Parts: sequence; C-alpha cells; structure tokens
Amino acid sequence: MLLDMLTSGRSSIHGLGLFSDSPIVSRRKIGEYTGERISVREARRRAKTRRQIAIIEVDDRVAIDESVNGGPFRFINHSCGPNVFIRIAYGRAEFYALRNIPVGEELTCDYGASHHNGKLPCRCGAPKCRKFI
Repeated sequence: MLLDMLTSGRSSIHGLGLFSDSPIVSRRKIGEYTGERISVREARRRAKTRRQIAIIEVDDRVAIDESVNGGPFRFINHSCGPNVFIRIAYGRAEFYALRNIPVGEELTCDYGASHHNGKLPCRCGAPKCRKFI
C-alpha cells in the first residue's frame, strides 16, 4: 500500500485534498478507509450534523467514520472524472488507481450515492461534471 506516500494539501476542488508523492500505477491498491466503525443509523445521524462528511457505508448495517481515528482518505475529494475508485467488500472500503497517476496530482473518487443526497454543488471542474454530489 502507498499510505506512506500520500500527503494532504490545498485542493483546487475543496479545502484539503489528498496527493501522492510518487507515481501510482493503474489498478494498484492505494490504501484502505479506516476509522470508527459505527451503525448506518449513527452514520446518517452524524452526516446531518456535519458540514464535512467523511463516512462510507460498507454494507446495510456498518459504516466507517474516518473523521474519528481515521487516516488520510478523509481528504479525498469527489470528482465526476475521478482517478481513483472505491472497492467495498467484506466490510472494508479500499481505494485503487483507475489510471496511472503522476506525482503531485490530486487523488479523487466519484462519491456516487452519498450523504449529500444530490444537494451539494460539485466543484470538481471535470468536463462531464454532474453539477451536484
């Protein structure tokens, strides 16, 4: 995994973003979403009270809140044209490169269905931006 090669920094999309200090090869596992494991009910309650949400639901009952004891993936921003994808399996959320990613490029993923419920304006700037997350 590349966790030791990731850094957070100022993002052109939103707040802090996640960047790599080294090139990442297409399809390579970058790392795993970590943090407090909570119920989906608790996750949805927390999402309603926070301005920034760092929660992934991994199944119908369990979610991971990376803002509590989490790692660097809480800084990964959404993009409608991402360079990273999330694989959710066996109660885990893992991040993989969709393509080769050069040094210094911000890592982004498509949040898909999210706690924002399509109401948060998207600022990704991708050519085919959907305008809302």
